[in-house]
Amino acid sequence: MTAATATLPRRLASLVRIEHTVFALPFAYVGAFLALDAWPGLADLAWLTVAMVGARTLAMSVNRLVDAELDARNPRTASRELPSGALSRGQVLGLSLAALAVFLLAVSQLDPIVRWLWPIPVVMFVVYPYLKRVTWLCHLWLGMCLGLAPVGAWLAVSGTAPWEAWAIGAAVALWVAGFDLFYSLFDLDHDRAQGLHSWAVRFGPAGAFSGARVFHTGTVASLVAAGIGLDVSVLYWAGVVVTAGLLVYEHSIVRPEDLRRLDAAFFTLNGVISIVFFAFVGADVLVG
Repeated sequence: MTAATATLPRRLASLVRIEHTVFALPFAYVGAFLALDAWPGLADLAWLTVAMVGARTLAMSVNRLVDAELDARNPRTASRELPSGALSRGQVLGLSLAALAVFLLAVSQLDPIVRWLWPIPVVMFVVYPYLKRVTWLCHLWLGMCLGLAPVGAWLAVSGTAPWEAWAIGAAVALWVAGFDLFYSLFDLDHDRAQGLHSWAVRFGPAGAFSGARVFHTGTVASLVAAGIGLDVSVLYWAGVVVTAGLLVYEHSIVRPEDLRRLDAAFFTLNGVISIVFFAFVGADVLVG
């Protein structure tokens, strides 16, 4: 095995930032647990996990393919695997097709309804990277892509999606859109120079922070609405309170004039939020 071949899996994993699956995966588990108000079973959880990893890998690899030329012109992203030449377009396309196959295999093992609905997220994944070329509302589309995680999981284990499932989905969508407004600040100058669209380009850094506050307030409100409609215990409500506190802390460590801790706010805290909220939901269902 050559050195290049030996590092190929590592380069592919780096391309799609596989570790960031933690953002949405715990919320898929939230949907599964709340759908049944019980342990969903190891088989369903395993296939949900495979489906989520496949879906996210597909979404990220498609994003990297579509954005390869833009990434090459951006100093922050020029060292990514495609623009730097560490991976070829054929290799990334192969990863995309493999991820789609894995996603479809997992979907086929879950409730029959999701076997018919799988094209919806796939189309949304393909559309997303093009939106920054035409609208500053692209962040909300990204949020909706990840907001499908709890709704899809709810459907996958129960075959139904009541309004409470959509409330959890809305919470995730607004949470993701809010922290993506922060993320857009990394590329504000580049996006302006390239004629790309983002909330930050349209409204400036202060507007991005204001929008994120509104979206994250909506996240908490959506979690509250779902809790009112569900038969949950104090543990669920504790999870909502802790999530709200973490969001407040996230907003407290970055300012429009001081973005030094933006990496921590985006990458670390958001992973913590998803895991912590699922921990409370899991405890609520299994113990509460």
